[in-house]
Amino acid sequence: MAKTISSTPKKDGFRMPGEFEPQAGIWTGWPLRPDVWRANARPAQQTMLEVIKAIAKFEQVTVICTEAYYDYARTALPEDENIRLIEMSYDDCWLRDCGTTFVVNDKGALRGVDWDFNAWGGLEEGFYFPWDKDDKVAKKMLEIENKDRYKAPFILEGGSIHSDGEGTILTTEECLLEHNSNPEMGKEEYTEALKDYLGAEKVIWIPKGIAYDSVYGHVDNIACFAKPGVILMSWTDDEADEQYAISREVYEFLSKQTDAKGRNFEIHKITQPNPIFYTKEEAESYNFTDTTTSYVEGDRIAASYINFLIVNGGIIYPTFDDEEQDAEAKRKLEEVFPGREVVGVMSRELIMGGGNIHCMTQQQPKV
Repeated sequence: MAKTISSTPKKDGFRMPGEFEPQAGIWTGWPLRPDVWRANARPAQQTMLEVIKAIAKFEQVTVICTEAYYDYARTALPEDENIRLIEMSYDDCWLRDCGTTFVVNDKGALRGVDWDFNAWGGLEEGFYFPWDKDDKVAKKMLEIENKDRYKAPFILEGGSIHSDGEGTILTTEECLLEHNSNPEMGKEEYTEALKDYLGAEKVIWIPKGIAYDSVYGHVDNIACFAKPGVILMSWTDDEADEQYAISREVYEFLSKQTDAKGRNFEIHKITQPNPIFYTKEEAESYNFTDTTTSYVEGDRIAASYINFLIVNGGIIYPTFDDEEQDAEAKRKLEEVFPGREVVGVMSRELIMGGGNIHCMTQQQPKV
């Protein structure tokens, strides 16, 4: 029976592996909230169906789904030995942020970290309410897998961290410090906590996340590890775009950093798609409530190719019906990830919900 361990991963010799390391499978969820997803979540469900099918080409994908949507999801999903559907209660499907962060050791053991979750800001700034079922998802995942659990005593979202698997963590000051869900924690406290719960030696604090990010500067929209010592980041050459200054600040910052092993970073830029905005029809197709983030016609949507998912032998990346930039992003991903098949999924419906492919998925390492 899975148990909760009172120690920390670092003390026990566990670490967060890089996403590029071998995986046992991917976890994701079925979109459902009409105040988060437009048109009663049907377009987002169709997009997630394409994401799930793309992942299943490479490895197992576990889809959690509430009782109310179970029959619909079971009918929509193809009969595929790589697709596992599990009924589970949750508030919405952001498994990167509310799901467990898996950690491994050198003896082949797998455990998970369960962070506190408050829907990106709690009652004052949160994306939606309630979120109490989301806060139980990580524990349920570990119980299903019969893996032991570390309960971290602070709020953190999985999209705010990236690991190189060799002791280095990427995060952003904008998310963890400027938008601080743990007011008692400053930079030093966060650094030590991330080292303890991710088995790391060094935390690199990128100044900002991508412009217009509705979840306050998650690192998985601005930069990620392709492998130890190699970083991909979001870029634009458009001086009129707010992202222009941010990307240059991030690039200059990372160019001066070294990882936990003392290596300078090889940095690859992926130019973001042309700006994307809500149409009148899209903005009016949500069932907004007083407790959810709302949008109006003309609001900018944060779109980044960095929010891709690495799977065994492949890359599942977001496309935006931007023919030139979609193709250039694919070319760059193929260059940085030789030997992996790069598969695009049109993701406008996902970014209108506040995230993208990486935000909605969580990898389980293979041990």
